[in-house]
Amino acid sequence: MAALLLALAAWLLWTPDMDRATLERRYLADPADMMMMQVINLHVRDTGPRNAPTVLMVHGMGGSLHSWEPWAQAMAPELRVIRLDLPGSGLSSPDPTGDYSDQRSIDVILALMDHLQLEKASVVGHSIGGRMAWRLAATHPERVNKLVLVAPDGFASPGFEYAKPVDVPSVLQLMRYALPKWLLRMNLKPAYANDSAMTDERITRYYELMLAPGAREALIKRMQQTMLTDPLPLLIRITAPTLLVWGKQDAMIPFSNAANYTSAIAGSQLVAFDGVGHLPQEEAAEASLPAVKAFLLQ
Repeated sequence: MAALLLALAAWLLWTPDMDRATLERRYLADPADMMMMQVINLHVRDTGPRNAPTVLMVHGMGGSLHSWEPWAQAMAPELRVIRLDLPGSGLSSPDPTGDYSDQRSIDVILALMDHLQLEKASVVGHSIGGRMAWRLAATHPERVNKLVLVAPDGFASPGFEYAKPVDVPSVLQLMRYALPKWLLRMNLKPAYANDSAMTDERITRYYELMLAPGAREALIKRMQQTMLTDPLPLLIRITAPTLLVWGKQDAMIPFSNAANYTSAIAGSQLVAFDGVGHLPQEEAAEASLPAVKAFLLQ
């Protein structure tokens, strides 16, 4: 009976990948947005005037370029806005090399900039995308004009220690095979301070793109390959004007980390929002946009 119940549960929860053609019909604006970069079929969206100042946006763990949609639409009349899905995220294909380290992703971002003939761009990064953004600004200052860090990752926290691989629980690894929508919703809930931000359309987008072929395996590998190091030696090297954007009710990366960044990055500024969680660009797009846009245009 126990074996039968286990088999029934597995059958009920089994979550196969979605058909890629279906995902592209729903989430790909133009076939030309798929670009081969470093052996990865990279999903890139490039909007706004080509002669305007350029902004490159990098999303966080489990996200996609769609996370930036409210900001991107509002910025596009005056800025060239380039967004990408990181390898193995959104509509970008998994990396055939199996390398999901920060450095590999930074190399892909630099290759994209070279492909688009961008000598320099302002870089906006969220969460792990923020970690990649500040690492890029520290190691390639000649490529970064301005830096916007939205709840960036990088400092140690419980379960994420320096020089120690992240322990991805076996239960979490089961999402390779079973990922019901209600479970994803439950895991996304801590990212928002306000439940009203968790619209069905938004949850469906996260869910369906998580079911892209190879996306769940890529996400697990990215987590397993995360190795934090003390960020201070790199942060103090950043010379690009820097703006930090944070929700004070962030339950994913604590708002208290903001002080670590502002003390390490010379001349950096902070804008913070009450009643906002880990995704101010989604949860409080109208409130957070003016400061970011003004910073990028000044």
